[in-house]
This record gives sequence, C-alpha cells and structure tokens, in this order.
Amino acid sequence: MKIAIVVQRYGADINGGAELHARYVAERLARHAEVQVLTTCARDYITWKNELPVGEEKVNGITVLRFPVTAPRNPDDFGRRSVAVFEKTHSLADELAWLESEGPTSKALIKHIGRIQADVDFFVFFSARYYHAWHGVRSVADKAVLVPTAEREPSIGAAIFGPIFRGVRAIMYNSLEERAMIQAVSNNRQVPGVVVGIGSNIPERVQPWRAKRKFNLKRPYALYIGRIDANKGCAELFEYFLRYATMYPDGLDLVLAGSAVLPIPKHPRIKHLGFVSDEDKFDALGGADFLVMPSPYESLSMVALEAWALGRPVLANGTCDVLRGQAIRSNAGLYYESFEEFAETMYALEASGPLNQILGRNGRDFFKRHYAWPVIERKYLEMFERLKKEPSKTTIEPLPGWFARRKKNVPPAAGVVDGAPKGPVLR
Repeated sequence: MKIAIVVQRYGADINGGAELHARYVAERLARHAEVQVLTTCARDYITWKNELPVGEEKVNGITVLRFPVTAPRNPDDFGRRSVAVFEKTHSLADELAWLESEGPTSKALIKHIGRIQADVDFFVFFSARYYHAWHGVRSVADKAVLVPTAEREPSIGAAIFGPIFRGVRAIMYNSLEERAMIQAVSNNRQVPGVVVGIGSNIPERVQPWRAKRKFNLKRPYALYIGRIDANKGCAELFEYFLRYATMYPDGLDLVLAGSAVLPIPKHPRIKHLGFVSDEDKFDALGGADFLVMPSPYESLSMVALEAWALGRPVLANGTCDVLRGQAIRSNAGLYYESFEEFAETMYALEASGPLNQILGRNGRDFFKRHYAWPVIERKYLEMFERLKKEPSKTTIEPLPGWFARRKKNVPPAAGVVDGAPKGPVLR
C-alpha cells in the first residue's frame, strides 16, 4: 500500500501541533506501508516564505518532497479578507481569495498530487483550512482521507469547506467535539469517519530531578508547554496566575516551556525555560504537579495526552469544548471558566493533595485505552482496509459558475460556527 501524507510544512524541527501530528502518523504508518510526505518549502507558519530547499530529502527515514510556495503571506491582505469572510455577508469568490491569501499557496504541490494519483492508494491531507488541503482534496477526492485538525474558530464555517467535508473518502477526527462541530456545519454524516486522535513518543523513563537541577526548579510548579501566545490563552493565564499568587503566597509556581511571542510578566514565581528539547520537556512534565492548558481553541491537545501518559493531571480552559470534554471523559483533569475556578482548581491539584494522584492514575489509563500507538495505528489501518473494500462513491460538488461565485449571498462564517452545538460531547 502506498500512502502520501500532505501537510503544510514538515520537518524534524517543526513542532507545531498539526505538523508534529502529521510527522508522527507518517512515521508510524511507514511500519505498515510505503509512505512519502508532500509539503512546501515553508518553515514559518505566519509568513510561509520559502526557507527549505526544493526537492527530496529524508526525515527520520521518510521520503519528503518539498515544493515552493508561490508567494509568502501578506498579513494585511489576509487580515482584511478574514474580516470580510468571517464577519460579513460575502461571496464564494471572496472565500477563494481568502484561501489563497491564507496560504501556503503552492501550485506546484497541487500539480504534483494530480500527476502521481494513479500510483498512490490514499492521500492523507492534514489541516482542512489550508490551500493545499482544499485544492488537493478536490483533485484526488476518491483517494482523499482528511485529518481536519479543526478548532472551533470561524474558518470552519466558510462555505467552500462544506463540499470538502462531504466529498472525501473518510475523515480521521481528533475528538468527539471536532466531529460534532464539523457534522453540524457541513452535514457530512454519510462520510466514513472515526475519532482517532494521535499518540505520542513517550519515553520509557523520565528523570524529573534532571530538569529541576538544570532549570533550578526548587519549588512545586504547574507547567505550561507550547507557544506563549495570546491566542493560546496565555494572556488570561498570566492575569489569573498573578492574582492567584497574591491570594496564595505559598502556592505553586508557574513554569513555561516554549517560544514566547507574548511578553512574560516579571514575577518571582513565573519561570520561562524557553524552547526545550523533548528530553527536557518530558523531564519537566514528570516533575510538575500538573499541566495547565489555557487555550480556548484546540482540536486535540497532544501535550495534555502526554501529561496523562506520565500520570500528571491537567487543568484546562473550560471554554474549550475539546479540552473540557477530554477532562470529563478521562476523569483525569479539572477545568475553569473564571478566575475563582482557576484559583480553586490550582489549589486542589497540588501534588500534596489526594486528588492529584487519583486523577493522574485515571489519566494514564485513559491514554493507554485510547491513545497508545497500537490503538492509533489500528484505527488508520482498519479505515484503509474498509475503503479498499468499499467502492468509491465520492463526488466533489462543483463550484458554481463565474457569476454565481460572485454573488454576495454567503453568510458570515463566524455566525455559521456559532450556530453549531456547543459544549463537550459526553458519549
């Protein structure tokens, strides 16, 4: 079986959520099939400028083919088009222009997908909202498997994505909440789909003392891992933690691991480790009282799964349906929607209390049942076998004609998403 993984950027040193997700899936499926990765020459997810060489290279034993981005993103143009599509009545032509402005626009990549479609059994496209996935799915719909990595944000309500969600051979969802949202906005329940998520390369043994000595972590701490960004909920996290630190002078410290694009408050109980290696990340996570996940937008938090794999509880932003649902279904975390809840749950999850160990054990069991690699691999392989046996009935709805595409009759995408059911999916 030949599988092509198609993703916006790819590399051993690219650790974005969807990109790391794609790399893990590629490397695990390579044990069962012939796998290649098709991607762009971009490294940066904001500009999409070409930084990596065109052509073939090996990344952890996987063949990777890179294609040039036609033009880097213009942030001002993309911002204006996003407002028009998300907040105003607009046309399909507006959405298509938004998609091209968002990028990474690589016409060479799409042409290559068309050229090799006869030689590939399945194309697995990562992240639904980008140019490569929309155009790629439309060119090889009868062989397209989509991993949407969709958060509850306005782009998913754009009208151009409905035919994609309805027209692929199968969808590999990250969570029950993601599936419910996409089915609500696109009415695609007839498309084969499974909630699969992603595993992680968990070390057999972690050494918390090593991280504590290396980073001078002398007090108990809650750990945040990821990009330190307002979009990830870090501004609210800082506001809440500073108030918590005043309320509880002997409470936990806050330790941050990741690159900062948001100023970090100067406070004796806030410590920034910077971007860390996987070894340091897992050592620090193993030594934390718990992981804090303040993001309001997630399709699945890999780092939350890693915390549960190591027996660490998770404190999540309860306004994120996915994180809240995962915390409830796993019985391995708490969530907050206000400062008062944040302060009380921080205090409740300290490792010195009985709740910490109980939730930690539940988290480890939850990870083994649903996210251990044998479980993930089996779900992918079973889907591929199912699709091989079932005749393809896939058809992509054609775009309307030139004049129809320009009619200003498409509702604001944000309103479409707001109309989808909210809240965690408990069954």
